[in-house]
Amino acid sequence: MSALVDKEKIRDAVVNMFKVNMGLKSGEKVLVVTDMPRAEDWIKMDVEKLTDFVRRSTLAKVVSEIARESFPDCPVEFYVYPATGRHGTEPPKEVGEKMKAADVVIAITTYSLTHTEAREEATKAGARIASMPLFLTDMFYPEGPMAADYMKIKEVTEKFAKILTEAKRARVVTAAGTDIEFSLEGRDGRSDTGIFVEKGAWGNLPSGEAYIAPVEGTGEGKIVVEVGWYPGLTENMTLVVKGGEVVEVVGGGKVGDEYRELLRPGVEEEPYKSRRNAPAELGIGTNPYAKRPDNVLEAEKIKGTVHLAIGDNSHMGGKVSSDLHQDFVLPKPDLYLDGKLVIKGGEWLI
Repeated sequence: MSALVDKEKIRDAVVNMFKVNMGLKSGEKVLVVTDMPRAEDWIKMDVEKLTDFVRRSTLAKVVSEIARESFPDCPVEFYVYPATGRHGTEPPKEVGEKMKAADVVIAITTYSLTHTEAREEATKAGARIASMPLFLTDMFYPEGPMAADYMKIKEVTEKFAKILTEAKRARVVTAAGTDIEFSLEGRDGRSDTGIFVEKGAWGNLPSGEAYIAPVEGTGEGKIVVEVGWYPGLTENMTLVVKGGEVVEVVGGGKVGDEYRELLRPGVEEEPYKSRRNAPAELGIGTNPYAKRPDNVLEAEKIKGTVHLAIGDNSHMGGKVSSDLHQDFVLPKPDLYLDGKLVIKGGEWLI
């Protein structure tokens, strides 16, 4: 285990996460949950991805050990379940039950639990949840995104959330070719600040984003996902959006092939139609310590980026339920709200 994760190098950051980000109190029940590769993953995944997967599961175990050692008066459970294979797909029922029974949940997973009923039901039950899909060990290092000043992040993130709430229309443009407009009318901006100390609070760690669910059926334009900003992408991939739905996936090489199969434009049956909802989310990164472009969890928090998602938005104020929620991070964007330029080439103008 020590060869995969250096416990002592991350100990202080993990303890700080429980104290500052989660506000862990004496006697509270902690659940650290992770997913593990299935037999089919061992067969189909390349060695690099599989190693990353196993390392993440191992990190979750180390985090649970640090919690148990550092907070001896808090019951700590470590729970492992077979991976679902896709972000936003519901985990086994017992995962949701254990999450509901905990006070603090740390979900260090490869496939995200953020946009699931399991997460939503647990927060309704009062659990405070840090969803950490695709988390990497070095995010706990002193120079990593977990080392940011989360009180400052909270201040600016809540400011952006307020601006999003007040806006009725948005447009995102990038030099790579993204140009898409959509309605925000009647939707509330939300903030993922990294401070989850109130009952039922939840979000990602590392944190730092303001986000909103655009109005379904209003998206028009295209989203260009750039090489270097999505794992395995060897050529730019373009999602053509009409009537709030992805109608064509252009380019993208093997990744593009995966999304053409995953979305199947033109096929009206589920689960394909709900997966094509676009954009399902508009997000604004606010963490100055976030740097890694090819890890979506960290990339979407990078200060100076925005991200657009497809698929499920029912867990952020929208109306589409899907077994997929996938973010695409756009570097150096122009963001217009009600015609006013608020981010120019990645520089904040607020």
